[in-house]
Amino acid sequence: MSHAHSHENTVPTPALIAAGLLVLFALLMTATVRMGWLEREAVPSVERTMAQVAPAAQRTLAFADAADGSVIVTDGASGRQVAVIEAGSEQGGFVRGVLRGMARERRMHGIGAEAPFTLTLWDDGSLSLLDETTGRSVELGAFGPDNRVDFEKLLVVGVSL
Repeated sequence: MSHAHSHENTVPTPALIAAGLLVLFALLMTATVRMGWLEREAVPSVERTMAQVAPAAQRTLAFADAADGSVIVTDGASGRQVAVIEAGSEQGGFVRGVLRGMARERRMHGIGAEAPFTLTLWDDGSLSLLDETTGRSVELGAFGPDNRVDFEKLLVVGVSL
């Protein structure tokens, strides 16, 4: 008894052509933006400057790891403790994640953790964290309102996460 069947998987030619065209289009669009032929997407800090959006509230904050795994948040100007983000706390998870990315950027530039970050609530309602030592800025509203709240709390003195 012979079973003549094939295990060959073939992809239809039109599907391969469509996939190839999609990849080619993506590369072409990337190249046109990189070469300056097309404007890149709006940069929030540039858009705020052009619209003359002013800070509604601003605070410099320093973050330091404690021996127990928590993160001590201090006011960059006064040196007073603002908050403690307990190790393993759900509320501080987003803050820790953002800080890990910022710390990695500093390590890549050979910069230590001493310099504070600037947390700014803008008149237009946006919230950003700026590392002036690297020039990196994170738009915190892009991660959703629940995550944004954790950083908003740090604008208020004596709050805990």
